[in-house]
Amino acid sequence: MISMGIRVPFLFLLVLFFHTAIQAQQDKTSPNVILILADDMGIGDVSLINEGRTHTPAINKLANEGIWFDQAYSAAPVCAPARAALLTGQYPHRTGCVTLSMQRFPKLSRMKKGLHTIADAFAENGYVTGLVGKWHCGIGEDYHPLRRGFQEFEGFHGFNVPSYFDYELMVQDSLIEVKDNYLTDDISERAIRFVRRHRNEPFFLHLAHYAPHRPLGAPEEAVNKYLEKGYDKNTAIIYAMIEIMDDGIGRLMEELEELGIRENTLIIFASDNGPDPLTGERFNMKLKGTKYMVNEGGIRVPLIVNWPGKVKSGKVEEVVHFTDIFPTLVEICDLNVSFQQKTNGESFAGLLDGESSQLPDTRMWQWTRGVPDYSYNAAIRQGHWKLVRPFVSHWEIPLEKSELKPVLYNLKNDPAEQRDVSENNPEIYKELRVKLEQWCREVEFDRLKN
Repeated sequence: MISMGIRVPFLFLLVLFFHTAIQAQQDKTSPNVILILADDMGIGDVSLINEGRTHTPAINKLANEGIWFDQAYSAAPVCAPARAALLTGQYPHRTGCVTLSMQRFPKLSRMKKGLHTIADAFAENGYVTGLVGKWHCGIGEDYHPLRRGFQEFEGFHGFNVPSYFDYELMVQDSLIEVKDNYLTDDISERAIRFVRRHRNEPFFLHLAHYAPHRPLGAPEEAVNKYLEKGYDKNTAIIYAMIEIMDDGIGRLMEELEELGIRENTLIIFASDNGPDPLTGERFNMKLKGTKYMVNEGGIRVPLIVNWPGKVKSGKVEEVVHFTDIFPTLVEICDLNVSFQQKTNGESFAGLLDGESSQLPDTRMWQWTRGVPDYSYNAAIRQGHWKLVRPFVSHWEIPLEKSELKPVLYNLKNDPAEQRDVSENNPEIYKELRVKLEQWCREVEFDRLKN
């Protein structure tokens, strides 16, 4: 028989053990994460870069106090595939989300059911997960954000915004009409309210703005400021839209400060692709191409990571890609992920500490409307070399394969992609052509599986 003199210390030690374990878990503070994505905003739209053409003090502050990635790339030159890659860490073709029209191509503009998103990973680790703004990764019950890892959703699919002053929003799974607000301000306020609701628990918020995507629209007083500077009407509206979005980001940052959680909140800011050519031409660092194109102007995007006291400020020259963000967040936030899902990117967490990261040396892109056609608008970057299968059309679907000759650029000497150097570098040209063709076959095979 065990005496009471032995039993009491044993029970005491057992209670002490569990108390210590629980206390250690509580002391390990999980960082909040806010992933902000603009829509059709080029690098040249940030006033830090464009010599004051726009007014983006909040984005500038994020960049100046965090890390600006000077060689950052989206995964696609259009929205839906880029977003699918961002959320899953996979090339768009492997997600099944390869084009942008959810109405015309519903099956080609949604992520495969079996895929997990970064929101799934955060939810598994006790985070509250929310999406405020644009979804654009699938319509239908099985493809709703609430089925893709997000516990809260206040936004829209991506095609049901006839005006920034007259639109519909889905709150969870209920549709509401809004006629007395400006969309960008509305999205910003909903993001702020999400943060207020969950200030006492770890959260992952994906704030997906629509600005400055068409249909263009902004309050008259905001537009007039840019008209008075001599900009054409469309550019003036776009710059006003960006300024209003930036103001909302600033208010969100102020809210984090007031709630006392700014230092425990990691913020990432990016855009899904380059400027829309249908709205006219505006400053974009003389980069060739626009939205719809795999040239630099279509896929190089602003990317900022900011975390006070944890991320060293400065500029990073290494090439990073949307598929790197999933594994980076998993590492930074120390997430335990139960599902087996290979990512095409790698973590760049080391770069945030001023150290190195083992990032892929080779990246690929392709986009065509509808079913992928790998004969055009495809590209591969390896080091400072980039091979491009030239753009044909963003609107029509060509009846025949493109016979246009691939072009080779040296981005170190020619970041604007003005000079074809294929004849002077035949071995590199041949190597990249073969690698791009092989990648095209691989991702198309994966796209057609399941």
